[in-house]
Amino acid sequence: MERHRQAVRLVSATVRSLFERSEPYRIWHGSTNSTRPPHQKAGVRVIDISGLRDVLSVDAAARTALVEPNVPMDRLVESTLPHGLVPPVVMEFPGITAGGGFAGTAGESSSFRHGYFDETVRSVEMVLPDGEVVTARPDKGDEYEDLFRGAAGALGTLGTTTLLELQLIEAKKFVRTTYRRTSSVGEAVKVIREECAPEKGNDYVDGILFSKDHGVIVSGKMTNDLPSEDEHVQTFSHPWDPWFYMHVRDLTKTLPSSSEATVTEYIPLAEYLFRYDRGGFWVGQAAFDYFKPVPFNRFFRWFLDDFLHTRMLYRALHGSGESARFIVQDIGMPYESAEPFINYVSDELAIWPLWLCPLKTPSGPSFHPHLRQPAPAAAGGGEVVGGGGGGGKGKEKREYDEMLNIGVWGWGPSDRNAFIRANRALERRVDELGGTKWLYAHTYYPPSEFWRVYGTALQKTYEALRRKYLATSLPSVYDKVSVKVDNDDAVTKGWKPWLKSLWPIGGLWGIWKGIQSKDYLLHRRATWKWRGGNEAGTRKAKST
Repeated sequence: MERHRQAVRLVSATVRSLFERSEPYRIWHGSTNSTRPPHQKAGVRVIDISGLRDVLSVDAAARTALVEPNVPMDRLVESTLPHGLVPPVVMEFPGITAGGGFAGTAGESSSFRHGYFDETVRSVEMVLPDGEVVTARPDKGDEYEDLFRGAAGALGTLGTTTLLELQLIEAKKFVRTTYRRTSSVGEAVKVIREECAPEKGNDYVDGILFSKDHGVIVSGKMTNDLPSEDEHVQTFSHPWDPWFYMHVRDLTKTLPSSSEATVTEYIPLAEYLFRYDRGGFWVGQAAFDYFKPVPFNRFFRWFLDDFLHTRMLYRALHGSGESARFIVQDIGMPYESAEPFINYVSDELAIWPLWLCPLKTPSGPSFHPHLRQPAPAAAGGGEVVGGGGGGGKGKEKREYDEMLNIGVWGWGPSDRNAFIRANRALERRVDELGGTKWLYAHTYYPPSEFWRVYGTALQKTYEALRRKYLATSLPSVYDKVSVKVDNDDAVTKGWKPWLKSLWPIGGLWGIWKGIQSKDYLLHRRATWKWRGGNEAGTRKAKST
């Protein structure tokens, strides 16, 4: 703990010195899971907090953990599982950090029960923009309650998080996982909502739409028991294991659409939590699309496994420059708007598969995707009534506590201007249907539209907090998320972007950056991987 205090004192002193000189700075965490292009300006000071990456303690009795902000999910899970505990919300990419989950938006397949990741944080230690170190809690009456709630999802624009206290829950050895086939978009939306009902007893719920007529809703219940001693378990972390989405597709493609027609299997808890790591959901297939002579088959997925985990995929995506033409968007939608939005994505972008993740939404103003007022029209493809963020007029106002996230990840137009137009059209359709985007990705809203979508009440609250905590010299959330599209855009101008745009130079450069990072060693050495029983994870899933 003393090492932590010394590191925070150094960060505090540096921030205070820069504040007194009115000198801008940026924070370096050591990695990122954002696909936004960087906005770093030449000459801006960098404060390196990448060393704040340790789990300081796990209190089994209190079911809490003290973690520094750059602790990734796999390291966190490896630290809590020996105590029989696990975070309620574990982001499904092992490299996403606890600090990133708090400062950004992180909602996963347990979020229909527990909400976003920050809902599981009990306190945060922060260095304010003037160098003061404070501890903020969400408890009513806490001196810094407003700071805690304002900083969640605000991308570090109110201060720098240096320590988090996380709530933990009981962990069990396996997740009894059930795959239920659906045959239409409307049925998939209906079934995923049904699986979130308390009487179902599910700990995890998400879904994959492979097409309009092939969807799979995945539900999971933690358990310590296998039905028999010779029961094999399914794993997804080893090089010869299947990629999760392909495994689900193959298991269900011949099933009829029926609540009675399901497939059930047992997955070790950590293997379940990080089941999408290999292949980055299905985005890893895009690497094979880029290097077209390389066939997308099981041998090459095994042979190139080091490059096909999410940490390495992110390194390659940023290093290659291909993020400038790859649509990676997560959209929070009212359930009533999910089907018309999916139809839009299918018709206009032709992107499949799509990820479905039910969410318990936050109350009050938030940069997280949230249900806006007034409510959209009932399902059936009609337009919504009114605007967003508390500023429009509509036929009715209702309180919501749940919504559906839709992950849209796939190639966009190769032409830069066409790519921007496609993203802007997507943003307009999201707005029309009463949804909100996650802010880790490309965002093209003009300022007035951004604040109308995310809420005039949020804008007022946020700006008041920036004044109260002396943060007006820091970039705002809008400054950080807005992609610059003028002629001076550093993402596309200059000889380096031009060179990387030539096939296959950009892709090879991205691979080289991944090799330099040595991130492949992290998944090779991971201790959360299932080592018992049938390590290859092959078993015959049970159909009913």
